[in-house]
Amino acid sequence: MFNSTTTQNFSSPLIAEARSNVRKQEPVFRTKVPRNMNMEKLRNGYLFPEISMREVQHIEKYPDAKLISLGIGDTTEPIPKIVALSMSEYANALSTEEGYRGYGAEQGNKELRKAIAERFYKDVHIKPEEVFISDGSQCDISRLQLLLGANVTVAVQDPSFPAYIDTSVIIGQAGDFEEKGQMYKNIEYMECGSQNKFFPDLNRTSRTDIIFFCSPNNPTGHAASRQQLEELVKFAKENGSIIVFDSAYSVYITDDSPRSIYEIPGAKEVAIEISSFSKFAGFTGIRLGWTVIPKELLFANGYPVINDFNRIVCTCFNGASNIAQAGGLACLSPQGFNAVSSKIRRYKENAEILLESLAFLGLKTYGGENAPYVWVHFPGSKSWDVFDDILDKTHIITIPGSGFGPGGEEYIRISTFGRRETILEASKRLKTLFS
Repeated sequence: MFNSTTTQNFSSPLIAEARSNVRKQEPVFRTKVPRNMNMEKLRNGYLFPEISMREVQHIEKYPDAKLISLGIGDTTEPIPKIVALSMSEYANALSTEEGYRGYGAEQGNKELRKAIAERFYKDVHIKPEEVFISDGSQCDISRLQLLLGANVTVAVQDPSFPAYIDTSVIIGQAGDFEEKGQMYKNIEYMECGSQNKFFPDLNRTSRTDIIFFCSPNNPTGHAASRQQLEELVKFAKENGSIIVFDSAYSVYITDDSPRSIYEIPGAKEVAIEISSFSKFAGFTGIRLGWTVIPKELLFANGYPVINDFNRIVCTCFNGASNIAQAGGLACLSPQGFNAVSSKIRRYKENAEILLESLAFLGLKTYGGENAPYVWVHFPGSKSWDVFDDILDKTHIITIPGSGFGPGGEEYIRISTFGRRETILEASKRLKTLFS
């Protein structure tokens, strides 16, 4: 196991083993192809595979323990039958001459694009042709990086979803890593903590070309208010920036916080929105998402961004699975939407149980109301130390906050994706540990 002082600069045991095997196998043939230098700038293994590896190690150490995973945000409730049947029927039809289909449109099924526009963007007048169907929002983050290229400057919330930073590093936007601040030199880290209501002080934020912004935020669970997003759009317009707005958790919002950046006047001229069926409909293993690029969004030379993204999609992608898209259509039908919404309510009830238990213990928490994550503060502690302590003493997997950036130190993220009996048992174990 790694101690907290080395977590920002560790090498995975799997990598160490691979290097050891290379040393043992002599002589070793090497090609003359240089490694992508940007890959060497990545500071550690990607957060979530690292958590999975530590989970495996813990199981090996405690084979009889009943491990509870509240770390990686993987859904646990079964997919509604109406949705599963739609995919099953489509798959079965592929075995017939009448029902067989090959490649679909790279941009996605026209009916699904229309259904997304009507379900989520009807009041903001997003057109179906501005919706691009994908195999998940995380994949779209990488495609957007291809679209934007290495020469743009980037800002991210701190803390934030690690893919924004890691893809920026890989494509060459990030610059060198600075050990002192645990930050990349060319990335603007927008501090978003409890001290500023989880929204950056834009008066102190440097101008960048691209602003990655997630609301409700992963990991803090904070949903930006209308006033906050109005400030963000105004800031982007004044600076000529593009916002990449991640709304993957918008269906969990219960207050009057905007569910789409396009609810803010002027946002179509400065924002791209990505979203997903993963946490909305339990499609984490099925893979289906979408990206919205309004026709009003233009590059500095006046060329429509949507045209270049369409080229990226047609070049790098053959379209989302037709079977998955059939399931997506079922999710957006009146009966299907009611069914998946009941699953969301279940996860939100889980959040209430966890929040009540943590409040009973006197722990300061954030999130959980508009997002399926609870952000727990442990003042003065290293987040990896807290992670290890909880895992060793309760057999519960969480996520250390520092994995989301330097602003996540002293915090852990707890997922509310779990079966009800699991959440109740986790609450019981946490009360035993901290009481």
